[in-house]
Amino acid sequence: MPVSPASPVPSGSSAVTAPTPADLLAFARRTAADVELIASLPLDPEGRTWVRLDGPGGSEAWLIGWPPGTGTGWHDHADSVGAFVTAAGELTENSLAARLPTDGWKMLELTEGVDRVRRLPAGEGRQFGRDHVHEVLNESTERHAVSVHAYYPPLPEIRRYSRTGQALRLEQVERPEDWQ
Repeated sequence: MPVSPASPVPSGSSAVTAPTPADLLAFARRTAADVELIASLPLDPEGRTWVRLDGPGGSEAWLIGWPPGTGTGWHDHADSVGAFVTAAGELTENSLAARLPTDGWKMLELTEGVDRVRRLPAGEGRQFGRDHVHEVLNESTERHAVSVHAYYPPLPEIRRYSRTGQALRLEQVERPEDWQ
């Protein structure tokens, strides 16, 4: 299983500082530029593939392959901050420019103007804070995409949502044992 090296801790330093979203984005950019690593990911024509990587400062990182027409569905990363970079192909991120309450709701009516769309061709990425709600898609009908993702702290859970118009509904909460 390919593993990308984590950022080194300066000699003489005994404590590792928690990586910031900017640190995670820098790691994802460096890793996405590793042509050998990106080429080593097995690609499946039917479903996403992934390999876990060693992220910086105890973060969780993944190399993910996206067949044409696949996506994540709407979700968040709970209390983790994160970043991702497209290494090959192009991804689209649909996100909400609104902070959602974390507990005590099952359905929310979103106001107009909270939707954001980003196209992320190879080499482009983004960082995000806690409770960032988004979906990531490979909208190509012909070409795989590959991306690098990093999260800190390691994902405690992922909340999955369904979306119909402006209605966002919490559907499922996944824990690490569900995806590892």
